[in-house]
Amino acid sequence: MEIILKEDIIGLGYKNDIVNVKSKNDIVNVKSGYGRNYLIPQGKGVIASPMAKKILAENLKQQAHKLAAIKAEAEKKAEALNGVALEIAAKVSATGQLYGSVGANQVAEELKKLGKEVDRKIITMKDAKTVGDFVALVHFHKEVTVEVPVKVVAENAAELKAAAEEEAAIKAAAEAKKAAAEAAAAEEEAPEVEEAEAAVEE
Repeated sequence: MEIILKEDIIGLGYKNDIVNVKSKNDIVNVKSGYGRNYLIPQGKGVIASPMAKKILAENLKQQAHKLAAIKAEAEKKAEALNGVALEIAAKVSATGQLYGSVGANQVAEELKKLGKEVDRKIITMKDAKTVGDFVALVHFHKEVTVEVPVKVVAENAAELKAAAEEEAAIKAAAEAKKAAAEAAAAEEEAPEVEEAEAAVEE
């Protein structure tokens, strides 16, 4: 069963794409139940009958100018994100793991702070669960995708640094105490050794 998408569905296809439930060629594969029970009832797709395909081809032909304008608009939006790199602060445990994760929602929020309104539904990013560098993809159009670098940093970096410094200071103090105790023990043993050596010489 082939289905013609009536709207963009990230991860599946874009408006007017034909998706197939069994083909292994370039057409996207979806489970037939997903098509019958979700896409068609929700009005997100229609069965790609020969007549529907013919109508689609005619509509695409008539809408060529409109589609070019839509792509040009997408390219304009994409251009506005060129050079944009995000730094997102998140709470981090002492082991470097995030409390929660950073994903598309946070990326959309950070872009909004920069005055760039982007629907979170067109953003894909593997959830970040540690600090580090990641990449968010913004899908403005089937032929226009922008990569946005995302750096996840520790929001509580100062607290973590203070805790690490405190732990290091405690460790250093313990080592100093141990070294002092060993030195004191060595000093106590020295006279005994000298006496023993003197006794042997006599």
